Amino acid sequence: MSTIRDVADLAQVSVATVSRVLNSHSSVSDKTRASVQMAIARLNYQPNANAQALAVKNSDTIGVVVTDVTDPFFAILVKAVDKVAEEHHKTILIGIGYHQIEKERKAIDTLLRKRCSCFVVHSKALMDEELRHYLSNVPGMVVINRVIAGYENRCISLDNRKGAFLATEMLIRFGHQHIAYIGSNHLISDEFERQNGYLDALKAHSYLSTEEAMTHHSPDFVGGEKAMIDLLSYNKNLTAAVAYNDTMAAGAISVLNENNINVPQQFSIIGFDDMPIARYLIPKLTTVRYPIDLMATYAANLALSLVDSKVKEPSFVQFNPTLVRRFSVDVYRA
Repeated sequence: MSTIRDVADLAQVSVATVSRVLNSHSSVSDKTRASVQMAIARLNYQPNANAQALAVKNSDTIGVVVTDVTDPFFAILVKAVDKVAEEHHKTILIGIGYHQIEKERKAIDTLLRKRCSCFVVHSKALMDEELRHYLSNVPGMVVINRVIAGYENRCISLDNRKGAFLATEMLIRFGHQHIAYIGSNHLISDEFERQNGYLDALKAHSYLSTEEAMTHHSPDFVGGEKAMIDLLSYNKNLTAAVAYNDTMAAGAISVLNENNINVPQQFSIIGFDDMPIARYLIPKLTTVRYPIDLMATYAANLALSLVDSKVKEPSFVQFNPTLVRRFSVDVYRA
């Protein structure tokens, strides 16, 4: 078994520096921290508290790591996991990551110290190598909304790129030629995949993409408002947009209304995720369904089955994005 001294030697730092990294001390430089973390991963080193947590598990608790419980998307995820936990007479503990490396790591480590035997983890900031380290040491850990090479059977994800492609292609089929993309300023795979899906659809139909037609802001109502203000300021001929999520689409629609631009008669818009708000906007929002409730339910059952032989492993399910047609898209009229 590797020791803290082994980690220090491999990373070419002192034992004290390794200790500071393990305790998230702010005095350690990013370069040194990365070197130590890589050494930890290579040596499969477990800090004492975590090693003890892994040895003495609490089978009555499911750990859940999400980005932000105030976001409806993650609230639905947590609720689905909690429902599975209740069915199996268990409780859940929640860790919040906020798309930040240190916070995601701390959330997972804290749940380990709380003796959680299984986890459903939504992580976008941690590197693949570090998640592999956790997956190799926590048999009941399942990753959602991301695929880690070598652990595909414990990862549940959706094809974001395909979803954005479907949304953009729908607008093209309805005759729109000048289509904008309202993106998130969070540097995570979901954003890159959705923007690439939008670009793929334009390219497939020989439409040109322009920087002025793509804008990125916070993935919330305010971000959607700012995005639409930018688009209206820089473009004269836009008739449609694909939004990173439903919340941004809602913010964009509010700006269109304030500028007396009718949706969908004068401007069509499609969201992503199919959150409850999509059904209550005026007009009701056409969107891409992200079945996070079903995915989280599957993930929780899978995590439990990995540590409890009494829980049957769920049958494999391929989750796919689907268009939900409501009333925010109309045929383009010149």
